[in-house]
Amino acid sequence: MQDPDASPFNALPPVVVALAVVIGGLELMFQAATAGFLGGEGGVGWRLGAIRDYGQSNDLIDWMFANRTFPPEHLLRFLTAPLIHGGFIHAIFVVVFILAIGKAVAEVFSPLAFVAVFLASSIFGALGFAALTDSPIPLIGGFPGVYGLIGAFTFLLWVGLAAVGANRMRAFTLIGILLAIQLLFGVISGEFGTVVAELCGFISGFLLSFLVSPGGWSKLLEKLRER
Repeated sequence: MQDPDASPFNALPPVVVALAVVIGGLELMFQAATAGFLGGEGGVGWRLGAIRDYGQSNDLIDWMFANRTFPPEHLLRFLTAPLIHGGFIHAIFVVVFILAIGKAVAEVFSPLAFVAVFLASSIFGALGFAALTDSPIPLIGGFPGVYGLIGAFTFLLWVGLAAVGANRMRAFTLIGILLAIQLLFGVISGEFGTVVAELCGFISGFLLSFLVSPGGWSKLLEKLRER
């Protein structure tokens, strides 16, 4: 019998809770600053200042590759942009996905592999955003990383279906539904940049799972030898 007084976070892997707390904590700070509880009058501009100083943009990425110079403070944006969100709803959806999808992934992957998937997918999402769009909107938020976790989750489903001889394409049902919804919102808003970033995040998360999942590299080599 389950303890009715047990914390619901006890069932979640610590790395999932830690990531959710960081993102949620930053958003609560911005909310408190906007409400005037932190930073005084200047607190109202904290979010915009964070987006300017720590968000990622096409212009910066294009400038770095055009000039073949990569200042550390600009490279750091690849890691900080996923933690900053445009508002409470934006952040809360990311946190919910991290808790739900992240739990399934982190129960199989090591904590380091979990973090690697989230961050690498965020980075490749930003690179895809810059390479495939000319959007002037700064790229912030954890959705490219979340889609990377969805890619890892899809990988787990894909492996599980293959193990029982079922149709492996069924593993892609979730991402198909989510992308359809995202494309619908893109049509309504006229902005598809984030959809591109999220799709790149998903692809990188799925492919990276071949390497970072338990026994991933050896299993991949085994598959290649079979061919």
